[in-house]
Amino acid sequence: MTEKFSTAMYMDRGAEQLVEILNHYISAIVEKVLIFGGDILKFAGDALLALWKVERRQLKNIITVVIKCSLEIHGLFETQESEEGLDVRVKIGLAAGHITMLVFGDETRNYFLVIGQAVDDVRLAQNIAQMNDVILSPNCWQLCDRSMIEIERIPDQRAVKVNFLKPPPSFNFDEFFTKCMAFMDYYPSSDHKNLLRLACILESDPELELSLQKYVMESILKQIDDKKLRGYLSELRPVTIMFVNLMFKDQDKAEVIGSAIQDACAHINSVLRVFRGQINKVFMFDKGCSFLCVFGFPGEKAPDEVTHALESAVDIFDFCSHIHKIHTVSIGVASGIVFCGIVGHSVRHEYTVIGQKVNIAARMMMYYPGIVTCDSVTYNGSNLPAYFFKELPKKVMKGVADSGPVYQCLGLNEKVMFGMAYLICNRNEGYPLLGRDKEIKYFMCTMKEFLVSNCSRILMYEGLSGYGKSQLLVEIEYLAQGENHRYLAEGSCGIPFYCEELLKNLDHHRVLVFQTIESEEKTNVTWNNLFKNFAKPTEDLKIFTLGLEEGNEEVCNLASGVRLKNLSLPASLKEISLVQLDSMSLSHQMLVRCAAIVGLTFTTELLFEILPCWNMKMMINALATLVESNVFDCFRNGRELRIALKQNTASFEVNYRSLSLQPPSERMVHGKQEELRELESEVIECHIIRFCSPMMQKTAYELWLKDQKKAMHLKCARFLEENAHRCDHCRSGDFVPFHHFAVDIRLNTLDLDTIRKMAKSHGFQTEEEITFSRTETSKRSEIFSENLSSEEIREKILSFFDIIISKMRTSENDIIPLESCQCEEILEIVIMPLAHHFLALGENNKALYYFLELASAYLILGDSYMAYIYLNEGERLLKILKKEKSWSKTFEWTTFFTLKGQVCFNMGQMVLARKMLRKALKLLNRIFPYNLISLFLQIHVEKNRHFHFVNQNQQAQESSPPGKKRLAQLYQQTTCFSLLWRIYSLNYFFHYKYYCHLAALMQVNTALETQDDFQIIKAYLDYSLYHHLAGYQGVWFKYEVMTMEHIFNLPLKREGIEIMTYVADTLGYIKLLMGHLDLAIDLGSRAHKMWSLLRNPNKHYLVLCWLCKSLFLKNRYKQLIQVLGWLWDLSVAEEHIFSKAFFYFVCLDIMLYSGFVYRSFEECLEFIHQNEDNRILKFQSGILLGLYSCIAIWYARLQKWDNFHIFSNRAKSLVSRRTPAALYFIGLSRYLEGQVLYLQKQIEEQSENAQDSGVDLLKNLENLVAQNTTGPVFYPRLYHLMAYVCILMGDGQNCSLFLNTALQLCETQGNVLEKCWLNMSKEWWYSGSELTEDQWLQTLLSLPPWEKVVSGKVNMKDIQKNKFLMRVNILDNPF
Repeated sequence: MTEKFSTAMYMDRGAEQLVEILNHYISAIVEKVLIFGGDILKFAGDALLALWKVERRQLKNIITVVIKCSLEIHGLFETQESEEGLDVRVKIGLAAGHITMLVFGDETRNYFLVIGQAVDDVRLAQNIAQMNDVILSPNCWQLCDRSMIEIERIPDQRAVKVNFLKPPPSFNFDEFFTKCMAFMDYYPSSDHKNLLRLACILESDPELELSLQKYVMESILKQIDDKKLRGYLSELRPVTIMFVNLMFKDQDKAEVIGSAIQDACAHINSVLRVFRGQINKVFMFDKGCSFLCVFGFPGEKAPDEVTHALESAVDIFDFCSHIHKIHTVSIGVASGIVFCGIVGHSVRHEYTVIGQKVNIAARMMMYYPGIVTCDSVTYNGSNLPAYFFKELPKKVMKGVADSGPVYQCLGLNEKVMFGMAYLICNRNEGYPLLGRDKEIKYFMCTMKEFLVSNCSRILMYEGLSGYGKSQLLVEIEYLAQGENHRYLAEGSCGIPFYCEELLKNLDHHRVLVFQTIESEEKTNVTWNNLFKNFAKPTEDLKIFTLGLEEGNEEVCNLASGVRLKNLSLPASLKEISLVQLDSMSLSHQMLVRCAAIVGLTFTTELLFEILPCWNMKMMINALATLVESNVFDCFRNGRELRIALKQNTASFEVNYRSLSLQPPSERMVHGKQEELRELESEVIECHIIRFCSPMMQKTAYELWLKDQKKAMHLKCARFLEENAHRCDHCRSGDFVPFHHFAVDIRLNTLDLDTIRKMAKSHGFQTEEEITFSRTETSKRSEIFSENLSSEEIREKILSFFDIIISKMRTSENDIIPLESCQCEEILEIVIMPLAHHFLALGENNKALYYFLELASAYLILGDSYMAYIYLNEGERLLKILKKEKSWSKTFEWTTFFTLKGQVCFNMGQMVLARKMLRKALKLLNRIFPYNLISLFLQIHVEKNRHFHFVNQNQQAQESSPPGKKRLAQLYQQTTCFSLLWRIYSLNYFFHYKYYCHLAALMQVNTALETQDDFQIIKAYLDYSLYHHLAGYQGVWFKYEVMTMEHIFNLPLKREGIEIMTYVADTLGYIKLLMGHLDLAIDLGSRAHKMWSLLRNPNKHYLVLCWLCKSLFLKNRYKQLIQVLGWLWDLSVAEEHIFSKAFFYFVCLDIMLYSGFVYRSFEECLEFIHQNEDNRILKFQSGILLGLYSCIAIWYARLQKWDNFHIFSNRAKSLVSRRTPAALYFIGLSRYLEGQVLYLQKQIEEQSENAQDSGVDLLKNLENLVAQNTTGPVFYPRLYHLMAYVCILMGDGQNCSLFLNTALQLCETQGNVLEKCWLNMSKEWWYSGSELTEDQWLQTLLSLPPWEKVVSGKVNMKDIQKNKFLMRVNILDNPF
């Protein structure tokens, strides 16, 4: 059975499964034995030795009782078959007679054995028995009541087989049994008939307890005494097993072998104690006396365990071989994961080890007698040279399918020190080491530096063989010990070692797959490879890939289906963590193990919830000690945790504790207790705890047994479910709107207030709110009368937002939130752990629910990569659940495809996004048309539907809103339609504009059906933007007015305020796109104030970004720098990488186009180098394209073409990721500007393909202008570039046309920046003046810093002349 489970189970967990089965059956056997008056003397794996202690005159009757017991035991197994399909049967041998008990040991530990003829007889009887047999030994057959037993003779044996009992008709077994038990003092009387053992009710007897405690291992006694550990004695852990077998010359005589066993036991104990090994049990069978010794029991793990076990084995072998009464000594050593814990019945059990490695060690001991043997794991883990071992021929061993290579350990004749180096010399006390003063001085200085400043150093001595390195190291070890310091002379267990071991482990399990990187142009993009090619070697790593040809870089991926979390740690790293864990107190070990269940990061509240029998004071004290020991780090909130992770993800040294504690020099004066109290107060303030080492968490987690883990995971899940929603700032809803209503996920019981709160978060109003809302609703004609001019409407809108801002600042109502959004923290400490807890519990549908919540949340936070990761987790579960007939969740599939579509959209993969969104709509029974006939038919239907909605609006308000499940579906539909119309707007084909229009119209209709204010307003603004870009003047104006009319009617409450802020924000963005820069600034500045008051940094930073762009184009530099300052402060305070990237993007624009310096080019370039691999930036289409293109333009202007090509090529790889967003078009226009400058170089050098490049470039610029999604605000720059291309190619007529068009647009839009540059270009191009090559370099050198500009030292008009003038040397057609 051991072999079967060990090979079938994952991560060496077969022993745990085996113990579950063994305990089930052994418990049944033990219970029968106890019921029939017996007791258990010894457990030995799947065997046990039972004893009935009686007087000689009662022996005959008791044998009958024991036979009855044996037959009933067989009866238990005849009707049972284990869940695993094992056919478990029992064979029983019975013997009667005298036995002798040997007690031996030392002053700390005692052991006992039973020997004698009866023991030998029962062993032989059991060996004769087949499955389901009961065999009586010859002596037992002689002493029994033969009239009661039907037997069967066994050929050539004196022993007999019992068939059944044959009592006379008048025989009453119950009376017979009661009579027999009356003579047995230890059998429970009728007063205690419900007890199995009288020992369970014994009164406390300190003297007896002390005597019995010597038969239990000390480490187990400590765990038993510690109430906090009750029920948690069993675990799975890596240990080293050593079986020692002693064969005696004359085994029959107790007095002969007793002294030999005592001598051997005393020596074995003394050797094991040095290396923290222990004798687990001693038993006597036909093959002599066997000692089961274990290194690495809980609390006893020591470094270099395997090496020490082999050293102990050789020592024990040598000693026992010289005891003259011992004939043969055989030792087997094996290493690996085994079950360490309780085996047996609740009233009679023992602490032992079970597992494949236990079997292998026992079999090696028996099949290779007279030597010390070890398995391959022990051989490899010892780090000893090969000449210490000899590989032995393989033998077929019972119960072991494949033991692997078996080695004989020949002996360790050299003292093992310094890892793999061996020092064979000793220091002579009387003679100091001469001639090595310089080397010793180096060491003493280094050690002093370490002790004073805790600054680690590595000191290396090099020299040829025989130069005295060993003597020097011995002297250094002596000097270090003399200073009373612990000196580690072994190899560093630092990060490089960890990395190497982990990679070896991954390679061993064939997890890593190396593939050549394909260019994005060649790659056929699918969901599975969406992010694959973004992991590329950095410039620093390319020096290690010199053997590869250019363009053949390789990237390492995981093999299909592999989940790294399921891989166990390599034994070497697990040992490091276990040594640290076992060095802790038992209560601290328990805390670490419980924390490991929760995860790498957890809250103190959750930890307290699952700790058994702990109070808060105990937990805080333990946490403080563990924080001081660098087992945990503590943080006051999620933001501090994220900052620490970003600043030092490898060693994780930056945390709240290290930032806030007093300096070491001040702390040293305080006592240890005072220091701990200070730390306790800090831990109380901290809310979040994190393991310093993920290895410790992984190791501690793997110690738990399956059932224990499930119970813990369930506790965690129940606790976390109550907080599994968005933060209070975001009104506590689901991240996927109405998610838990749609899929009937049963959360913990909610009280009425919580239900009302959740209902409000999803837009449901109380009767009072509905009444209030309706009484405030005024007729639209009263708000915007038809005779108002556009300027009057503008003033009315702006004054409305001013009034709202004023009310937000002065209102006493609960409008302004007390704290900012905490959703990211909830993700990390609630939602993410919940998904993994349910995964561990096998609740795949709930795990899927939370993985989808995670994906949605990360999309809200702008992290497409993490959304992709959790969607893949969700997809794996969806495939599993799809096979379950009882599970059918269309909504989960819909959500899955909708989220996939959003990720693809953000990544610029529009074809893939469209495919996903169409699938989602199909599942929602809203099939989007595929052909023109159905398209026009659907448009007609939706127009009629829209007319109905708009004209029946008052009726709709009075009708009840849709049900929750319907609302969940409608929200998904609006998301799909909102993305679809943007996707279709990117396409140049004529009929696609109809698809675009239909999607936008369906979004509005679906939003109107929800009756949700925010959804309706969002749809109106999207519909307005669509018509803006399509050029339909009257329609977009109508829907903007409808939007304003709608928000005028909203109540002045939190949700209403947020909707109003969203409107100001979105209108400002739309006006920027359309080139209405003054209005964009007015709206943007108001939105900035409102988001700031609402404490919503995730919305706030975007307003500041677009406000920067509007001010930049208007040349309002003072306001621009002020807004940039706000953006910088926000990015630093929130550790927000996107806003910081946008800040540097604007700084580069200022240098390139505004004529002064706010942040230096070097600082901007350094930011790009440090953060270009950041996943937020890398997987957000637009920002990196803009940054790379700006750097490329910078180098192109300086004629540094090698540098230009580096950044231009990086930008080019991002151009294909087309996203209908302003940021992408800003980046694309910068990229095309760089290509225009390169065209000028090609023409100057009369390159062969210069004309083709010019034609292609002009075509790309024209297409960009003609594209519906390109906002008019980009037109002046694009026309400017088109004019430059034309003049370079000698087309003066079109050049003039494009210049004049650009100037007219600048005049209309108020684009001061571009207008100034256009006028300068026009003047230079047609003046006939030539520019020198270094003119821009001279301009750069004279660019003033902003400090000079703001102080008035530089005239504002002068800096506007600091423009790059695109050189034109040839006006005639060069071709």
